[in-house]
Formats: sequence, structure tokens, C-alpha cells
Amino acid sequence: MSLFTAALHPNVGLGFLVLGASLHDILTRLKAEPQRFPKLDLTYSATQPVTDPVVLALPANGIQLRFDGPEQRLRLIEVIDFTKNRITYQEKDIAKPPQGTLGSPRLGGDATTGPAFKNIYHRLFGPTYAGEYIPPTDTGNSNAVGTYILSYPGVAFSFPLPKSAYSPNKDVVSLLSSSASQTASSVAVFSGKSWAHARETLWDEILPSVKSTFLFSKSKEVVPDEISLVKIHGGGRLQLFKKWTNSSVWINLGETTPQDLVAELGPPDAIYRKNDQRMYIHKTRTASHSRSRSNGGDYRRPDDLTDTDQSSAHTGSDDSEDEAIEDEFIGNVSGECFYNYFYLGFDILVSPPQPASRTPPSQISGMNGKEVPGANPFKNGTADRLVATKMVLHANVPGSYPFNRHRRCRWEIQYLATDDSSNILNSETLFDEIEERLREEWKSTYSSEEDAKRRQRGMVLNRGWGDSPGSSCEFLGGWEDSSGGVAAKKFDGSEDSTTTLYGFPGMVFEVLKNGFVSAVTVY
Repeated sequence: MSLFTAALHPNVGLGFLVLGASLHDILTRLKAEPQRFPKLDLTYSATQPVTDPVVLALPANGIQLRFDGPEQRLRLIEVIDFTKNRITYQEKDIAKPPQGTLGSPRLGGDATTGPAFKNIYHRLFGPTYAGEYIPPTDTGNSNAVGTYILSYPGVAFSFPLPKSAYSPNKDVVSLLSSSASQTASSVAVFSGKSWAHARETLWDEILPSVKSTFLFSKSKEVVPDEISLVKIHGGGRLQLFKKWTNSSVWINLGETTPQDLVAELGPPDAIYRKNDQRMYIHKTRTASHSRSRSNGGDYRRPDDLTDTDQSSAHTGSDDSEDEAIEDEFIGNVSGECFYNYFYLGFDILVSPPQPASRTPPSQISGMNGKEVPGANPFKNGTADRLVATKMVLHANVPGSYPFNRHRRCRWEIQYLATDDSSNILNSETLFDEIEERLREEWKSTYSSEEDAKRRQRGMVLNRGWGDSPGSSCEFLGGWEDSSGGVAAKKFDGSEDSTTTLYGFPGMVFEVLKNGFVSAVTVY
């Protein structure tokens, strides 16, 4: 294994580990170099995976990364073992390089190889204000060791300091010049004037754009703006807000063209061609029982929206039968494809125009004849022209089967918004609350309460089966081919990939067992 070497940039990051980068970006980069980063340990809350912080440890490299839960952005970088890396500041080592063969870290930890106080305070960073002493938990033992935080803008060093040696009347040089406190045990990189100031807003501060850092200023590569939030307005209208800007983009399903998508979002990371229609049986069943359906407008069950898209070929005794079925319906899927925006957190189905879902009742009553938000008075879709017809928003929930396939995409159901900002239904809301509000919104579209309950039954889906039907969160291929990666199974080692689909007009939710939404399809 090669030694991890990186330059420390206070307020910015450590090498390519840049503050504000997404968990998806960091994991993708680390997985691309398995010899350099042989082990990745992810820690998250099983009950609050998208609200509590997520910790990514690199035990072989002596580094720990902390991300916030809702946005999954890198907030804190900690170097906790200096024998497994080489960290520099302005081309100078902040700690004595490990002994032994060049490029080979020494086994075991050795505190004497950490950053020396004199080197930090005198040669590298210079004087700073008095730090903060964190007393030991064992307050009754006078020999117990606490921690003194020596803080600079964007970087802080932790020094072990016995409780008996600390005095608030001593200056920092007197405190840390003793032999027992000369070497730092860890260093933290963050955004803020000092650690005491930064920790108050560590998890919710709006970090500067990673594109604005000097690490990218010399690059000629054009990086598209990230999408920070998608507001679902109903009726197939979505408003995409670009992070670190004041601009937004509208996508009108059934009208927005592939050219519009590329112009506003950039070219997709991949394009996946649809080639599977194994859920067609549910559609024929629905058609044959059309007289039993209510006047629910465009309400469709999850199975009516299902596309089973997989890249792997499946073999068996009935291959010829499958091929005949595929040939029979090849005309229905010709030209259809998914625009995969992995680094933006969503996929968009491009296909012949289809009627968009109806406008929510509350939105119609609230407009009083005015134009609904985002509506396009000039219809640019024709019968033979491809347009965006579905959009799949991925939550990238830690522990879910498709974890790290996409960056986390945050969303809000705008037409259910109230004056109370704390009552917004979004990607962090438990599905039980979302379901209750949506039932109330759409109850007028059902013929009866029994009809509503029948249509809101969940459909169980197992993502772990290679030949499992797809869902609202389209099977885009590649998941079943992953071997040992973070996208293949949970980090806790389990392989429970069962989710449940619930459908409402214009939306289908894929819900995990802990109640959080793994993905939502808008049509």
C-alpha cells in the first residue's frame, strides 16, 4: 500500500478531500484507488440515516471524514494517526515522516511522530489566540489527561494535557511546552475562524462552492452547477435549484426536450437504453378491468409505472420465449432511454410524449384561474418527438441497496407546503407523514374510502434479486454486477434489500423498512 500524501489547506481541505464535497463524490474517488485506500468503514444511524451525521473512516490511512446527514457534504476532516500518512503545509511536513521504507507506513501508532508544538507554533502557523481545554471525563483523578485545542482559522490541533498541568492563567506556550504535551494527537480541518466558533454551525453552515476553491481554479474542466433542491409542484412540473446560485430550472414532464436537459444540466453521465417489459402483465390486467376503476383521473398504481431495466443478460430454459416477448414490444420502447445524472442525484426517462399527471386539487383552488407555477403555454412536444416523461430522485440512504449509485438529491413537495416552514414534507420526512398528507390532498379523486385504500397498497420489491422487477426507482443496471462495493450491500454486512412501493397521483415512493424514502419517481 502506498503512503497517503496530501497537502493541508485550512478552511479548504486535505488534498482532494475538499470540504463541501458530497459523500458520493468522495466514496467514488476512494473506491477508484483500492490499493491506496484498501478499507472504508462507514458509520451511520440505522434509525436516522439521513438526519444524523455520517462518518467515513479510512483506518489504513489514519483519516476520518464526517458528513452531515441531510446534504451528505464533507464537514470535518480529522487526521488521527500520523504514522499512516504524510501531511504537508506549504510544502513542509507538519509531522516527522514515518520511519522505514519510503512509501511504507510503520505498523502501530507512535505519538512521537505527531506534529510537535514548537514546529506548529513557531515554524508553520505562527502564534494564535489562547485555545480551549477539554477536561477529562474522570474528574476525580488528578493524573487524568484532558485535551487542549490549539486553533487557527480552518485548522485545529489536539494536544493531550494532564489536568494537573492546566491552568487558565497560563499562556499557551507555557502550557504546551512541557514534555508531556509537545506532540499533537490529531488535527482537524474545518470551515470557520476557530474550532470554538465552527462547531456551533458545523453541520448546517452553507459551505462555499467547491468550484470556487483554488484547488480547481487552474483547471480548464467545466463543472456544471450542482442541484441543491428539487421542488415538486405537481402536474409533472419540477423546479430545480442550482446550489450556490440564485437561479432555478423548470422541467415540465411531457414537454421538456433532451436538448433542453443538456442545455440546462449538461450532458448526462450515462445513457441507458430501455429493453425490458416484464411488468407488462400488470398493465394488461389494468386494461382488462378498466370498468372497475374509479374516476381517479391519472392515478396509477406502482406497477403501472414500472419499468424493469437491467443491463445484465439473464439466461434460462425459456430464453427464446423471453426474446419473442421482447421482439413483440420492441416498437413500444424504441428510442426510449434514461439520462443518468449520477453526480446530480437523479435519472430522467426520455420517451415519446405522455400526458402528465393532473394538477393537485389544492393548487387548482389556490390559483383562482391564474397560471400554475412553471406551466409552459407553448407546447413543444409532438407525437414523434422524445421528451422527458419521468424523473427519478434518489436519496442515497446509507444502508440501502443502491447506496452510492447516485449523489443524494434533496426534494420538497411544494404543493403541500404551508406557511409553517417546519411542516414542509421533504426528503428527510418519514413516509408515514408524507402518506397521511397526500391521502388528504387526493381524497377527492377517489370514488370511496375503500377505493383509496385499495389503490394505496404497497408493492414489495427485492433489489437484491438479479431478475427482480424494476420499480419507480428504475433498475438501471450494474447493481447486480457490483462485487464487494458499497453499492452492493449494506455497510453493516447485511443483504436485506427489500423495499415497498407506494403510489399517488404523479408520484411513486420507494420506502425502506426504517420508514425513510429511498427514491421518488415523478411522472
